[in-house]
Amino acid sequence: MSGPAGAVLLPIDLQRAIDHPDWGERNNPAAEGNIAALLAYWRSKAWPIWHVRHDSVEPNSHYRPGQSGHDWKPEAQPMAGEPVIGKHSNNAFIGTDLEARLRAGGHKALVIVGVITNNSVEATVRMAGNLGFDTSLVADACFTFGRRDWNGTWRSAEDVHAMSLANLADEYARIVTTADLLAA
Repeated sequence: MSGPAGAVLLPIDLQRAIDHPDWGERNNPAAEGNIAALLAYWRSKAWPIWHVRHDSVEPNSHYRPGQSGHDWKPEAQPMAGEPVIGKHSNNAFIGTDLEARLRAGGHKALVIVGVITNNSVEATVRMAGNLGFDTSLVADACFTFGRRDWNGTWRSAEDVHAMSLANLADEYARIVTTADLLAA
């Protein structure tokens, strides 16, 4: 890794919708605090932060514009001048101008945080890696929820999170921690 200096911090889907009880059991309760620490650090260095917001078109989605869940979580509020990339799918590159904006700005490195590890985060990290961006995923600044696997076996949120990180490690991204980045 060339280091976080100059990397775009890309917080994904940090909206109130993710707190709805319908999601169930989650892992990593410290994620929002870690994200807030990274946002503060990036801002202190004047490094770029581009927020990704899910603008669902599904009628019953908590992420649909106009719903209270569409609002930002307090720990992840964009500040003036920080771009917001609205998306309609789980991948921040699909149907958006994210790639074009990154390339036009000469940005080659991304540091990704947010939700859901095995959904929007994983889809975006895979695409970023495939597009050739130097991508880091902050393991303790993202989280997911427990779910049943294909065979019907219940997997805890921590298991789902760990498997998603394993799927992404090395081939698509470097897996790092908040402490790694704050110490770099």
